[in-house]
Amino acid sequence: MRALLVALAWAAFVSGVGAAEGIGAVRAAPASAAADIAKLQELSDAWDKAIVAKDRAAVAGNMGADFRIIDGQGNVEDKQQFVEGILDPKLTIDPYTVEEFDIRLYGDVALLSGRTRMTGKHDGKPFVSNYRYIDIYVKRDGQWQIVSVQITRLP
Repeated sequence: MRALLVALAWAAFVSGVGAAEGIGAVRAAPASAAADIAKLQELSDAWDKAIVAKDRAAVAGNMGADFRIIDGQGNVEDKQQFVEGILDPKLTIDPYTVEEFDIRLYGDVALLSGRTRMTGKHDGKPFVSNYRYIDIYVKRDGQWQIVSVQITRLP
């Protein structure tokens, strides 16, 4: 109940600020944030599909030159190592979905997180990988690029 009251008080405050300062200033930020969130969702979905399809241009094109990943074993790889590993002909990744997906914006930085159960084959042997992840995107020259990934394996 207290949370509801705080939320209602906040909504009243924001609408009062909009009336005092001009509605355009207050409403511009949420519209911009909504557009960024939609774009990040689109980029994330496209990147997952590009990984499954082994589309080198699409995988690499979503990544910043300074990309780094910390994998489930604590290993650190750069962009080239990640791209080569994910596109390894011995690796096949089945289409997968992301659960508990969340996007948090901090200006020109965005944290995308979720949980995935990935299946596929490596060198002909089936595998299952359950993990949580966080992808960090940075907006540079008006374009979002993924610059970091952290994976935590789940049992």
